[in-house]
Amino acid sequence: MPFTQLGLSNKVLAAVAASGYTTPTPIQEQAIPHVLARRDVLGIAQTGTGKTAAFVLPMLTLLEKGRARARMPRTLILEPTRELAAQVEDHFARYGVNHKLNLALLIGGVSYDDQDMKLTRGVDVLIATPGRLLDHHGRGRLLLSGIEILVIDEADRMLDMGFIPDIEKICKMVPFTRQTLFFSATMPPEIQRLVGSFLSSPVRVEVSRPATTVAATTQTLVASAADPEKKREVLRRLIRAAEDLKNGIIFCNRKTEVAKLHRALVRDGFSAIALHGDMDQRSRTNALEAFRNGEITLLVASDVAARGLDIPEVSHIFNFDVPHHAEDYVHRIGRTGRAGRTGTAIMLVSPADSKSLAAIEKLIGQKIPWANGEAGAGESGGRNRSHNRSVQTVDAGNKPPSGRREPASRRQERPRSQERPRSQDLPHGQDTARSQDPARSQGGKRSQPAPPGDTSPAHLPAFLLRPVPLKAD
Repeated sequence: MPFTQLGLSNKVLAAVAASGYTTPTPIQEQAIPHVLARRDVLGIAQTGTGKTAAFVLPMLTLLEKGRARARMPRTLILEPTRELAAQVEDHFARYGVNHKLNLALLIGGVSYDDQDMKLTRGVDVLIATPGRLLDHHGRGRLLLSGIEILVIDEADRMLDMGFIPDIEKICKMVPFTRQTLFFSATMPPEIQRLVGSFLSSPVRVEVSRPATTVAATTQTLVASAADPEKKREVLRRLIRAAEDLKNGIIFCNRKTEVAKLHRALVRDGFSAIALHGDMDQRSRTNALEAFRNGEITLLVASDVAARGLDIPEVSHIFNFDVPHHAEDYVHRIGRTGRAGRTGTAIMLVSPADSKSLAAIEKLIGQKIPWANGEAGAGESGGRNRSHNRSVQTVDAGNKPPSGRREPASRRQERPRSQERPRSQDLPHGQDTARSQDPARSQGGKRSQPAPPGDTSPAHLPAFLLRPVPLKAD
């Protein structure tokens, strides 16, 4: 079905044709008619399927009637991150080229005064992150009583970032009669509760099973040690070995690790730039633009870059860290294999990541193959190597490693002289714990050890030398 049959206005169709698009994606084909009919919509689709245009195009058509009023925006779009909000603004600028609409972007890291000036002139489309929106509302600079359409985008990411209380507060500020468009890639129970609370008889549009990965993306696991320096060496080897690497995003779980890995890659001669939440907005924007324009080959990022960013020609995704939340894996590798292209997603896995890996494979409903048969059969490989190391440690030192219980057969074979002394074998008043560390005494301080060959009790704590009276039977 072409765009011309969806009910969009001529101005919107002209802008779509000028952008080079003729056929809508499945989420656009199913959602746009319902949005134009003023129905509440619950849209579920994997990342990279055109969800943004699915609400931008019909909103432009609906906004052709009416006008904006000072400090009372007509529509509100909520995004979890500054980058996603700026990306939605770009979509309105591209498809609304034939419209005379006023837009305002309320995000952190930008002057309040500049944003307030736009609100004063009147806004047709307000795109905001929840925190900055509530700041403006609390200052009395913004009224939400004129909202006709409310869009909550990337709702599951809102949940991960702790924005759900803010979303609930905002939904109570907008009119009850507004139209609500709710988009998410996954549907955890908390999101389902929001749907029941803030949507009225919504039309459910689902073009793929929740939490599915892009079929055009080749996924691979690579075994690695948990030590960061050794992981960096494995990553460097993978980057150098990738013959078809055009560019790539490297995801880390922590902002501090992003900074460390970025410095290490630059030091080794790689073309890399960092992107994380502690950077100011200008630096974040410049980093994304440099990566989009091909000036930089590798983008080292936290999950700030995992959701919704439209960078269509990313050839590789490297998961330096296995994500703590399985849904984040879906969003991370969704940055490649977009718009019909193929992509490669590689994840470094250490033995400690077995539980997180199992959760990811359960969520996506498939086993991820290991590179070159590493780690044996799936996730158990890391555990098998760990087990082999522990067996070697026991054989070498005749003692189990810390935190592991020694097998009964091993305890039976051990000579009596190597067994831990029992309390009844010790002098009266001296328990097992004290016998193992007789230096522990007097407020936690340790006394000096006895010189070699010294059999005197001078090195023992004073309280162990006190006579203990025995009670008569």
